[in-house]
Amino acid sequence: MADRIGMNGMHGVPQGARVITRGVVFVHSSPRALCSHVEWAIADVIGAPVSIDWVAQPILPGSVRGEVSWSGAPGTASRLVSLLHGWGRLRLEVTEEPTATTEGERYCVSPSLGVFRAAVGAHGDIQVSEERLRGAIARCALSGASLEDEIVGLLGGSWDAELEPFRYAGEGAAVQWLHQVVS
Repeated sequence: MADRIGMNGMHGVPQGARVITRGVVFVHSSPRALCSHVEWAIADVIGAPVSIDWVAQPILPGSVRGEVSWSGAPGTASRLVSLLHGWGRLRLEVTEEPTATTEGERYCVSPSLGVFRAAVGAHGDIQVSEERLRGAIARCALSGASLEDEIVGLLGGSWDAELEPFRYAGEGAAVQWLHQVVS
């Protein structure tokens, strides 16, 4: 039946249709010297020129912040984080909205903590799988750690605590939309 009506069985997405999602790269702090490199890396993934409106980041003197919205294929957020996290001097978040066939994603990157990744549902909530919850319960049973601390860890609490002051410092910043070139 699915073939007869031209669907591939994936939540009503027509067979052969390109799935597009969108997201945002929030660079909470970057040394000025890396700004053009950050733009080039994002442009390389998106396939379109990027020019971010960099503004001073008052939380970390000598650094700047900026953000850019993008649209492209699912997995774009992962590719962006793969390129940007290795520089070790950026604080950033990259989001990707869910589609009919893919989960959304949220990545947080910090020089001191590394990379945090979470699946995100249709309403923007972090989704924690049953197996990860069972693992947290088992770790508590073995180590005596609190379940609350384990759950905070599953939700990226350490990254949120570090990035929160940087987020507030960037309120009111302009947002640019970029669209991935589809060939």
